[in-house]
Amino acid sequence: MTEFATQREADRGGLIAEEVLDFQRNMTRRGIIFSFTGYISEGILKALGDALRQKIRLESTDNKTVNRVFSVFVEQVQNIIRYSAERIEHEAEPPVELSSGMITVGSEKGRFFVICGNIIAREDADTLGGRLSELQGMDSEALRRFYKEKLREPPDEGSKGGSIGLIEIARRASEPIQFDFEHLSDAYSYFVLKAYI
Repeated sequence: MTEFATQREADRGGLIAEEVLDFQRNMTRRGIIFSFTGYISEGILKALGDALRQKIRLESTDNKTVNRVFSVFVEQVQNIIRYSAERIEHEAEPPVELSSGMITVGSEKGRFFVICGNIIAREDADTLGGRLSELQGMDSEALRRFYKEKLREPPDEGSKGGSIGLIEIARRASEPIQFDFEHLSDAYSYFVLKAYI
């Protein structure tokens, strides 16, 4: 390897470190205290959840807030696991099931927020948008009644528990949940859900 090539490699390494450091500082400026992007499973959820619970306990002395943040985090990750269109399933022993998405927890103006994002089937976006719009329009008492009604009803066709989970997120949020979709193709949309606690 020539001296020039060695210097070029060193320069490239410096640029990588600078880029990653800028990314980390930008996340910190935005109040991000925890972020994960990639493939996730129930096992990974447990490990991430344990780390997050410890971190937010250090950030907040209020156990009620800690429990709410943790609950919203778990519900959002479970929605990624159940409904992400980016999945890997392998019939190994034990079977492997991984779903791709992003989950972020941060703090802004004295409040925590939890954001998740993942690709979903485009046909599910309209249905999901309608459900979330309905939840946005409910106050805490209406959400409580709606939650009890849903618990008594059989699950929606094709549901893996997501309807109840979305209600749980809305109930624990300190203001109406925010959501958005980016249509990627005729088949897929990118879904984002944000809740302040």
